[in-house]
Amino acid sequence: MSQDSNPFLTFIQTNREELIIKWEEKMKNVDDQKVSNVISDQAYTNICNEYINILLQYFRVPDDEINSKISDFSQRVVQLGWSLRFISTSLTEMSKLLFELMTVENTDEEKMALVWAFDKWIAPINSEVLYHYASSWERTVSLQKIALQELSAPLIPVFDNITVMPLVGTIDTERAKRIMENLLQGVVKHRAEVVLIDITGVPVVDTMVAHHIIQASEAVRLVGAKCLLVGIRPEIAQTIVNLGIDLSQVITKNSLQKGIESALEMTNRQIVSLEE
Repeated sequence: MSQDSNPFLTFIQTNREELIIKWEEKMKNVDDQKVSNVISDQAYTNICNEYINILLQYFRVPDDEINSKISDFSQRVVQLGWSLRFISTSLTEMSKLLFELMTVENTDEEKMALVWAFDKWIAPINSEVLYHYASSWERTVSLQKIALQELSAPLIPVFDNITVMPLVGTIDTERAKRIMENLLQGVVKHRAEVVLIDITGVPVVDTMVAHHIIQASEAVRLVGAKCLLVGIRPEIAQTIVNLGIDLSQVITKNSLQKGIESALEMTNRQIVSLEE
């Protein structure tokens, strides 16, 4: 590609500082200050400069290296917490600003020619930025999902042969499967004799959730340990009774503290006060 046929290269190089200043202001107003409240001015300046560097390199030598730089740029944008809508609107604002500054004294025919030039030189870069942004976002979300899954059903040893699984949030079929897997693996790994399932942070216990808990309790029993269900709040107890759910085969306690006391008794230990 010939640089002579590119109307943007020289203009951006000459008016770079003005472009960055005006683009920063437009970006800060795009999201009604929601992003700029937590992003420093320097971060805006860095992003604007990096984008313009990408444009200039693409104009000069559009080689394969540009894709790597676009990918790095998009990943930084994701790390800043900018939404797809925000970055897309910001790129559009940049194009509008560039067009306005370049066509102050142009005729309609010259403006139309510049529109075609935008499609040839600017649009491909913006498309690549949005594509890499989406890929980076999907990768980030996927890693976060894996991390959350690992934390969704942790099994924590609290005493010798006693472990606790604190559950927070709703329990669906996929999470129930992970709970079952972690319970069974943890019982064997920690040589647990007693497992406490703490549902203090579970907002709703319906028939399906109760069914999963009963299954988990039975599975723990089959591998040679006992299971206690703790954190039974009054409203949860009332729901269980109203739904006719049978938890008679599961030992229940209203708090984790009571559950640990029972678990210690089951393992022939108890908590005692030491007088000074």
